[in-house]
Amino acid sequence: MPRISYRAISRHPLLWGAVSAFLGIALAQPSAVPSQAGDVPLRADTAEYFPQGGLPPPLDLDGGQSAHALAVPYTSPATAVEEEWSLDVLPSGLIYPSYLAGMREPRLGAMWVHERDLGWLLDAALGGRVGLFRYGAEGTPRPTGWQIDFEGAAFPRIDLEHELDLVAADFRYGVPLTLGLGRYQAKLAYYHLSSHLGDEYMLRFRQVPRINFSRNVLVWGNSFYATDDVRLYAEAGWAMYTDGGTEPWEFQFGIDYSPACPSHGLRGAPFVALNAHLREEVDFGGNLVVQVGWQWRSRNGHLLRTGMHYFTGKSDQFEFYRQHEDKLGLGLWYDF
Repeated sequence: MPRISYRAISRHPLLWGAVSAFLGIALAQPSAVPSQAGDVPLRADTAEYFPQGGLPPPLDLDGGQSAHALAVPYTSPATAVEEEWSLDVLPSGLIYPSYLAGMREPRLGAMWVHERDLGWLLDAALGGRVGLFRYGAEGTPRPTGWQIDFEGAAFPRIDLEHELDLVAADFRYGVPLTLGLGRYQAKLAYYHLSSHLGDEYMLRFRQVPRINFSRNVLVWGNSFYATDDVRLYAEAGWAMYTDGGTEPWEFQFGIDYSPACPSHGLRGAPFVALNAHLREEVDFGGNLVVQVGWQWRSRNGHLLRTGMHYFTGKSDQFEFYRQHEDKLGLGLWYDF
């Protein structure tokens, strides 16, 4: 039974060349520098745009008065002033963001990939996660406190070489309870996942039986920001209900490099993300995902990414959960 291995990944020198190149760019990014005001830490790239203590030059207004244009300078979470906690309905932002390279994280995304046996595929994600209630503080750039979210997404696979047939689709919804304290975040969540074969695929391959792959899972996750831009995470999931060959335990861990500073126009910044997902039903084998590319982050935390996507291991379409896949291609992702 194939497993994740260095030998399997090393067959793709393009992958490791891209990872090395983007890591070099990431390490060369400017670090935080003190502002002239002395109380708001600014990154070097922010200071380039706002040299006067993090604010743009004064503008002349009617009556000869002057004022600064509205701007929100970047503040490092390590030095941000603690805000008073309050109850907020439909808060802005997430305390525990989705894992960048997680394959069943609720977001909007599309990956145009080539699999060595299946040909060209479109693996998509159609969903998102939003905050419902928060008792905490807004925080810049990361909120703190307790938050209840709702998440939901569909994950269809389209066969690009056979009239755009729907091969299969997974569906997921859940309710995470999250906690954020400085650089540390925790998540206690429930989610349901079910898998379905596509109609066109069943008509073309009548001998392939559909399995009722379904699970209701309790998740305990933890993440830590080693720096403002580097996040480490790990989680364990236990299914209280299983069907279709799935078994209770799953584990997920990885690392994200994603600059927290908001983007200036089209400038953007590089990102690198690695994720491993291990599952009991395949004897704790699983899959490894590597993504490298370019990102743009808004001031409210929304994140747009594009770049290279590489997947190796057991299929992330759980109707084929025992099938080994190697996929390489391009991706586009958006997180709310």
